[in-house]
Amino acid sequence: MTTQIDIPVLIIGGGPVGLALAGEMGRRSIASMVVEKLDGSDILQPKMDLLHARTMELVRRWGLKDKVHAAGFNRNHSQDYAWVTALSGGWELGREPFASNAASLPEPQSPEHKERCPQNFFDPVLREFALSTGKARIHYSTELVDFEDNGKGVLATLRNVATGETWQVQAGYMLGCDGGASPVRTKLGITLSGNALLTNTTNIIFRSDALCELIDIDPHAYRYILIGPEGTWATIVCIDGRNTWRFSFVGSADKPALSEAEAAEGIRRAVGRDFAFDIISSMQWSRRELTADSYGRGRIWLCGDSAHQLSPTGGFGMTTGLQEAADLAWKLAAKIQGWGGDNLLASYEAERQPVAKRNVTEAAINLGRMLSTRKQLPPREVFEAGPAGDAARKVYGDMYTETMKPEWFTLGVTMGYRYDDSPIIVPDGTPAPPLEVTTYTQTARPGARAPHVWLGEDKSTIDLFDLDFVLLRIGRKNGEALADGSMLAQAAAAVNMPFRTVDLVNGAVADAYEKRLVLVRPDGHVAWRSDDAPDAVEAARIINVVRGAA
Repeated sequence: MTTQIDIPVLIIGGGPVGLALAGEMGRRSIASMVVEKLDGSDILQPKMDLLHARTMELVRRWGLKDKVHAAGFNRNHSQDYAWVTALSGGWELGREPFASNAASLPEPQSPEHKERCPQNFFDPVLREFALSTGKARIHYSTELVDFEDNGKGVLATLRNVATGETWQVQAGYMLGCDGGASPVRTKLGITLSGNALLTNTTNIIFRSDALCELIDIDPHAYRYILIGPEGTWATIVCIDGRNTWRFSFVGSADKPALSEAEAAEGIRRAVGRDFAFDIISSMQWSRRELTADSYGRGRIWLCGDSAHQLSPTGGFGMTTGLQEAADLAWKLAAKIQGWGGDNLLASYEAERQPVAKRNVTEAAINLGRMLSTRKQLPPREVFEAGPAGDAARKVYGDMYTETMKPEWFTLGVTMGYRYDDSPIIVPDGTPAPPLEVTTYTQTARPGARAPHVWLGEDKSTIDLFDLDFVLLRIGRKNGEALADGSMLAQAAAAVNMPFRTVDLVNGAVADAYEKRLVLVRPDGHVAWRSDDAPDAVEAARIINVVRGAA
């Protein structure tokens, strides 16, 4: 057994969250090791397929936007969602139309729009991102055997699952990005709260070159929700925009998942006829509504699915995990670089756990909407030809369309999350606006994501926030005297906190940010704002609060 010493960050789990963390640390010149039990080959069961606009803002920050666009999904494929009785020979009951990836425009509140990029395409982009920093090492086919936090670091024992070779790593910090079963969380004794079983579900990934030609739903969609006499029973999506599909049988808590043979028969039922297809992989899994009661302690922290498990309805899972990575990375770097205070890492749980609880709940609510048709079954006329059937399909389809809208329009959840009660935010005394779901109203209130305002061609205020704290000095018109931020700059310099001052004379920015001085964190959240320049004592207090040293 060999021992490797002085690895600043050990990341257990090489999925999108672990890879993003490795990339974030590498961009800050901090070395990390990623340990992944799987062998890193093709992902046969991609667990996510949607990058929300906020995730695309992170992709934009990392310089990966073009790589995501080129990753492999057919960006001209329809993004419509349709509710149908069958894909061939059935009826369309309704749909929610969306532009293709290639034709989509940015959200009004963002320089980006959501992008379809399933995990089998997205993970390789993130892996390249992490390795491109020159600071990340990735060990596949390697599992965590044991670990100990001795207060000064974490001693972890690792094992190559192919050869059985074991070795030890001494790390400054260890991050558990190791999924819902999380050995890290289990050994720490951290419990989960919520509902451990919402439904039993079966996923089948299959390939068929013939299916596109068989679908007579016009125009084609990306996601088809299947409605039968029993209500919503399955979905089919084209996960590469070409010839690879995912069939999901949506069971219930009291009904077991399907065998592969039963699922294959379900595929034929969903399509409406027999046809040629090849099953690539099958997976039985359970939808859950769980949040970790603690996000970690000391030198070991949880991130991603190890900290929360939620139904995919809404696509909040990876989005939540990547937001956590963005929050944790700058705080971890601050501790390693020496300018982060003793309370900084504790703020990670204080900020992110309430967001995870909200997202987990919203995902379960969305699932409830989709399954509500099992309580109010569609009338038999929906499945019959003729004028009576047409009328019944119109009524039922319109009802289903309205029922499902909160799952498709979620900017208030994916972009409107705030850290109102964070111990490292300086409140400004303004009342907290209500949390939104389907809509999102930008605010520069401390704790919120700093608003997007266009500054020029493809240049957003979002692009100003990255590795440093940024003090915005905001004016409304040329010739206006800008507020003095020098005391904040001096207080930051005194503790070696990375800090920049940016002057913006722009009426739209002034309207969005409301105050003349706005301090924004590296993760793009507002830490403090005021119209009045602080004196030296107040500036030192503000800097100590936002770096976790108050």
